[in-house]
Amino acid sequence: MATTSPTPKTNSGALSTLVTVFFFWGFIAAGNGVFIPFCKHYFDLDQFQSQLIDFAFYGAYYLGALLFYIIASVFGNDLIAKWGYRNSIVYGLVFSALGAGVMIAAVNAGSFPGMLAGLFTVALGFSLQQTAANPFATLLGTPETGAQRITLGGGINSFGTAIGPIVVAVALFGTTIANASQINALGLDKVTILYACVGALFLVAAGLFLFSKKLPAGKFESHSEKSPKALGALLLLTVLLVAVFIPVFRSYIVDKNAPVDVDVQSVRFKWLLAGLVSIVGILLASLGAASRKPEGWGAMRYPQLVLGMLAIFTYVGVEVTIQSNLGELLKQHDFGGYVSSGVAPFISMYWGSLMIGRWTGSIRNFDPSENLKRILLIVVPVLAFGVVLLVNAIAQNDIHPFYGYIVCVLLQSAAFFMTGDKPARTLMLFSGLGALCMLLGICTVGTVSIYAFLSGGLFCSVMWPCIFALSIAGLGSYTGQGSAFLIMMILGGAILPPLQGKLADIPSVGIHYSYVIPAVGFGYLAWFGFAVRNILKKQGLDYDAGTGH
Repeated sequence: MATTSPTPKTNSGALSTLVTVFFFWGFIAAGNGVFIPFCKHYFDLDQFQSQLIDFAFYGAYYLGALLFYIIASVFGNDLIAKWGYRNSIVYGLVFSALGAGVMIAAVNAGSFPGMLAGLFTVALGFSLQQTAANPFATLLGTPETGAQRITLGGGINSFGTAIGPIVVAVALFGTTIANASQINALGLDKVTILYACVGALFLVAAGLFLFSKKLPAGKFESHSEKSPKALGALLLLTVLLVAVFIPVFRSYIVDKNAPVDVDVQSVRFKWLLAGLVSIVGILLASLGAASRKPEGWGAMRYPQLVLGMLAIFTYVGVEVTIQSNLGELLKQHDFGGYVSSGVAPFISMYWGSLMIGRWTGSIRNFDPSENLKRILLIVVPVLAFGVVLLVNAIAQNDIHPFYGYIVCVLLQSAAFFMTGDKPARTLMLFSGLGALCMLLGICTVGTVSIYAFLSGGLFCSVMWPCIFALSIAGLGSYTGQGSAFLIMMILGGAILPPLQGKLADIPSVGIHYSYVIPAVGFGYLAWFGFAVRNILKKQGLDYDAGTGH
């Protein structure tokens, strides 16, 4: 039972403080991409080795949440519940600041593995912050509107994603576009200065949270029951994933300079598919076992949480895989035949689409009247679309191909009118539209197809808060543990994109038809929205009727 009761209205002051960490997640994650070309040149890396920057960063989310859960299981307490959401965020920020320090030390030593360790440590702090911040947002008001507060945080996160690469590029290169000569001239001293500033900002934010009188402690009674069955399932999953990825990575490292034939690609695809099957199989087996005998399963005794873990995995994987494979698609003749440098504005528009949706989904947090809300549902997405175009114009990207995309933005605006701010209904409608857009993209070529795939960002935009709020509904003292389980499933971003990439390498499929992967993913998310609503109703929770608690 929570010691801090939710207030009838949103605690706007506390929420404004909380969303600062959402900005950090987006800013740092997007800014990391600027280091890839620099590290590749400076440390004489091949392409796969340079991608270890993102691998270290996002891999930390899964391992961090898993390690935190293991520690909590050993002591038999939910440490986030014991510390409180506010203190947990403070500890996460301090840990990220420590990671910035590791990064600085590694830079001064000229060590690429050390820099990876620094980024890994920063992201470990982010993992703790996310585990606490998302349920904390649901606490700062009525539970049935918790998804809107997480959406607001997501909108701030997306803004950080949009400006992060630009700010980092200006800080390092003095311009938004780094050419080869500027990369060659870049010294590690600028990286040191950048991360010194980042570390200082982490500490300032920690102080803001620690001494803010607006923020409740967010403490929950710590549940003493251990969950050895859930722990065993997650450890088994980890072992299987390690077993799957070792041959995949070994094939890249050993054969990186050798031509890759179809047989090797097929083997890699099968290993990646085995990883996906392992995740789905273990989660569904856990769901069945917990339904028969819930003792020992902890938060995984709740079906909405287990299915929500698979939903978060799918959502993150879909969100990432659409844009990760978009560059290759745009190189094809039927899709414009763009060179590598020409795909950047399309990637920017995709991530900007998430910002458009999240800004629109955040309107309710400001308690507008119904008439004003109707106006804002049209004005805000158009304004956000203008911001995305402006950011691209500042970055000297060609924005002319995107003028017609306003039709997709207005389609999403109409969808918001239909959802009525109901999380399950929103998830079903947006997932259904996302699946239809993927199928439209598969069945067409040219601008129509490109817009259809880009609009996946619009319909992904508000899924995280909907899935998160519905998955932790009714968990009570298991909320912190359930949140950690959901954060682990960010792992989807490491599984589905390479799986789609390997499917695209099969000549009979190709990059265009490989987009069946996100289409199927959207289909599962639509089903989850329908299923979880019925599951929660059986538990006396109906967020779509405004009776969530």
